[in-house]
Amino acid sequence: MKIESQIQTVSQFEHLELLANQVVEGFISGMHKSPFHGFSAEFAEHKVYNAGESTKHIDWKLYARTDRLYSKRFEEETNLRCHLIIDNSSSMHYPKLGKNDQFFKSKIGFSALASAVLMNLLKRQRDAVGLSIYSDSYEFYASEKGSGRQHRMLLDQLEKLLDTPKETKQTDTTKYLHLIAEKIHRRSMIVLFTDMFQSGDQEALFNALQHLKHNKHKVVVFHVYDKETEMNFDFDSAPRKFIDLESGETIDLYSDSIKDEYEKRVSSYFKEVEMRCAQNQIKYVPVSVSENFEKIMTTYLVEKQRFK
Repeated sequence: MKIESQIQTVSQFEHLELLANQVVEGFISGMHKSPFHGFSAEFAEHKVYNAGESTKHIDWKLYARTDRLYSKRFEEETNLRCHLIIDNSSSMHYPKLGKNDQFFKSKIGFSALASAVLMNLLKRQRDAVGLSIYSDSYEFYASEKGSGRQHRMLLDQLEKLLDTPKETKQTDTTKYLHLIAEKIHRRSMIVLFTDMFQSGDQEALFNALQHLKHNKHKVVVFHVYDKETEMNFDFDSAPRKFIDLESGETIDLYSDSIKDEYEKRVSSYFKEVEMRCAQNQIKYVPVSVSENFEKIMTTYLVEKQRFK
């Protein structure tokens, strides 16, 4: 079954985790499970203590209850650390959805579900995940962990993105990418969901993206957009009022009078972003909200294999 048809089947579920799980199961089965058990910070299970083993990890409280010796077994240090970043500025809440529209047809909804899908893959592979959300402020940060409690907390944050009413929030991508870069100390894959609507100095934006690569991080940028209107400028010939969702500024015009020039400039901008990311060894993936999530998962799996 194709992913798009699966999304339509499970869109009745309001719970993000259920929907993400269905999307992932429709794409891939059988993730790796490491046979090794190290001693990381996340407790996995108990095993019977054998004479001669270190007593360091004996669960003495369990011994008091059962009069038998058990050692705490911990999950191996994760194979991957992944930090997800979501741009939550007002422009990410476009396009405006109707009552019966699926939530993931807006840029923020698409990014939230795509993040939940990646978290599902990371959880299956026992990898650690963290999350940052920013707009005109640093709204949320959680460092990378692999526990079930961590996943539940991050899913709750993603669901809040969908429940929060849209406000006029400008993007300060440059500032917060620098802050996030300073917070991530251990080598990680960093995945950014943004529509790249950054006012001001574009050079500063690419400097911030480059900063994310410090400590040999792998950086993946998913450039989220609405192909129908933001790329193809597909409006009728009637006069329209266009509103800047971040500043509130408006302009009245006939869309067909600027359609050709608009599409030319947008295409040029996408090519420029792609080129600059390539120069900085950043994986750049434009993705429309009209697409399914196969490109998201494929990119993650390929980049993980390349992340040595």
